[in-house]
Amino acid sequence: MMFSRQCQQVSREIDKRLIEPRKILIIQTAFIGDVVLTTPLIREVKNLFPLASLDVLVIPQTQNVLQNNPHLHSLITFDKRGDKKRAFRDIARQLAERRYDLCLIPHRSFTSALLAVSAKIPLRIGFAGRIPSLLYHIRVPFDVQKNQINRYLDLLRVIKDKEYDFQTELYPSPHDIDCARTQCARLDAKHKIAVAPGSVWPTKRWPEQRFTALVQKLVQHDIGIVLIGSRQERDLCDAILQQAGSDKIINLAGQTRLLEAAAVIQCCDLLICNDSGAMHFANAVRTDVYAFFGPTVRRFGFAPFRAQDVVFEVELDCRPCSAHGGRKCPQKHFRCMLDISADTVYQHVAKRLNVR
Repeated sequence: MMFSRQCQQVSREIDKRLIEPRKILIIQTAFIGDVVLTTPLIREVKNLFPLASLDVLVIPQTQNVLQNNPHLHSLITFDKRGDKKRAFRDIARQLAERRYDLCLIPHRSFTSALLAVSAKIPLRIGFAGRIPSLLYHIRVPFDVQKNQINRYLDLLRVIKDKEYDFQTELYPSPHDIDCARTQCARLDAKHKIAVAPGSVWPTKRWPEQRFTALVQKLVQHDIGIVLIGSRQERDLCDAILQQAGSDKIINLAGQTRLLEAAAVIQCCDLLICNDSGAMHFANAVRTDVYAFFGPTVRRFGFAPFRAQDVVFEVELDCRPCSAHGGRKCPQKHFRCMLDISADTVYQHVAKRLNVR
């Protein structure tokens, strides 16, 4: 009922402002995982308006995630790391010159909303409930009961209320795929598992010692391990490799581009990771995920969503302690992660891969 009313409202706006949008902009200036979760919205916008030119605005840290995406006309980068005011003026002028008809804004930030206004886009759709929503023509309720992908798709449901495909997607190049296959071929093993032990937030990391213990158990079988992560996580992965002491492990942390890392995950039977961007990469390339959720919880809407995915978590009164995790456990016991044993995870993986 709510979306029917919203659809009627936006239909009136479209009738007044445009019959068929010629140029559409999506502004998504959030982090890597959020950009991956936006890919169904990108695809479904293009499916709904196949004749429109669709652009996406992102920050430099995430632009490579959308490389090779066939639904995009162009990818625009908003670099606000230096002189933010000057960068804002420059990008607003650039957007205004493109004369967009419609803007969808999945990131609930004031800067994103103000960019759409400064670009003089005549129809702006974003989420209700925060100050930036005052700058939108259509304000879509932010449904806390839904996963983030379907929340993003709600921005499109006010235009056409229907079921949309929520499968995320990435497009590694043939070169990325070749490089990934070459790296994974170094492991002479029946099964290959990608392991991403890092996270920007310390409390979202399952402890290094647990990852090491798990890897040591897994390499006793015909299983090869590919450690992946950012340059900042290279030392963590090196420590796990050295402590595990096996030639069935390779460390690719900091050595792959984003889409090459996605291709590596695609080459593997499974990804074991924290609540991080790697988890969203695995869903996008349809590799099963085993993820650790400590300070965060699934109901936030960012959990893996495919049928074979598994989330390891423990029920505690103190969970969740924050939206993103923090640097230290507020309760000083860190039980949300420490109560997940390496043996528990090993048993799940052994059953999944049918190894003894």
